[in-house]
Amino acid sequence: MEQTWRWFGPKDKVSLSDARQAGAEGIVTALHHVPIGEPWSMEDIQDRQQMIQAAGMRWSVVESLDVSERIKLRADGWQDDVAAFSESLRNLAACGITTVAYNLMPVFSWMRTHLEVQLPHGGFTTRYDSTAFAAFDLYMLRRNKAEADWPEERRSAAYELFKSLSISDAAALQATILQGLPGGNGSFTLDDVREGLDRYREVDTGGFRTNAGEFLKAVCPLAQELGIRLCIHPDDPPWPLLGLPRIVSTENDLAYLLEQSPEDSNGITFCTGALGSRPDNDLIRMVRRFGHRIWFAHLRSTELDAESESFTEALHLEGDTDVVGVLIELAKIERQRRASSHSASLPFRADHGQQLLNDIDRKAQAGYPAIGRLRGLAELRGALRAIERLTAN
Repeated sequence: MEQTWRWFGPKDKVSLSDARQAGAEGIVTALHHVPIGEPWSMEDIQDRQQMIQAAGMRWSVVESLDVSERIKLRADGWQDDVAAFSESLRNLAACGITTVAYNLMPVFSWMRTHLEVQLPHGGFTTRYDSTAFAAFDLYMLRRNKAEADWPEERRSAAYELFKSLSISDAAALQATILQGLPGGNGSFTLDDVREGLDRYREVDTGGFRTNAGEFLKAVCPLAQELGIRLCIHPDDPPWPLLGLPRIVSTENDLAYLLEQSPEDSNGITFCTGALGSRPDNDLIRMVRRFGHRIWFAHLRSTELDAESESFTEALHLEGDTDVVGVLIELAKIERQRRASSHSASLPFRADHGQQLLNDIDRKAQAGYPAIGRLRGLAELRGALRAIERLTAN
């Protein structure tokens, strides 16, 4: 399996040199400066590719080639955005980059309410707290009909929390939710969020699934022709937010999406952290069922507070997610592929990481510290070596 590292481009405070020293073989990145809905040019792709190669690695995975809101909504102009997405695929394939991750989360991408929760060992981690998010939804955003989406006990807890927040704490919570996490869809104002929600007012889960199916039917045959593997990332967290439909949260969701286009190009980014945040997701069963379409893996763990739909990011081999069990299954999948003349390694990365040692001083992108990910990648590498040795026969 190929050890990769997410890098957010030349402005990333964790450098390519850091990634190389951490043991990464491949880089996972995107052209974040290109507006969503515009094609990635050959020149831009080659410039980034050469930068990575000069650092002694290769551009292994695109994460993410964004799907526009017009595509998700099938709004006026969505075909133009599909054409731009398709042009980007052609240019990436021409440069030999053939694994492309994307997501279909509406308005927001991944979501956290706290970015620097101190841990007993002294480091810091991120957290999604449903009570805090409910407080934002009910008393800061003041979303229309929000009360119906929260059970009474959560509304009560959110109200008590909101009343207890200082002005600075309330501002910090709002800023964390609105800032747009790295690799997501950008930062927002409250009015931006309200406008985004309004655009989805008439789109329920069934309609959003239909829209996703139309997108896949439009791009997967081309991706197959080009030799590209598209890898959809699960929702994070894997349940609806702000009344928005989320359709990549469960085993049934993944099955539906894979049925929309039969090509191998229609694949999955198997994220143990996102999928593992739902206690009813059986990750081992899912990776066995969908292994033939898993082309990229994010490996991390969460510590769950299942009763309140909250979680804290744990160390990579700790928490409530059986990351080692998933890694065993992924190693089996790769071995089977090699036996059938499928030579490409399955890329994986240590997803997210706790802030350890001097990570807090570097102030890298939220969730993507240097030392925390170095530790995670080292632990995963050690586990993988042991798995490969023990299962060699």
